[in-house]
Amino acid sequence: MSVPDSPYVLSHLDVLESEGVHVFREVAGEFERPVLLFSGGKDSIVMLHLA
Repeated sequence: MSVPDSPYVLSHLDVLESEGVHVFREVAGEFERPVLLFSGGKDSIVMLHLA
């Protein structure tokens, strides 16, 4: 059970952001030259922010 006043409690969005960053790091570690495709849409802007 987590304590709400603890500095280690992450919000739902913080958890999602950390999972996304983890995925980027895993891909960057697996491939020699990873590529991020950018279309200018909402999904691309979020991916660019995480990268």
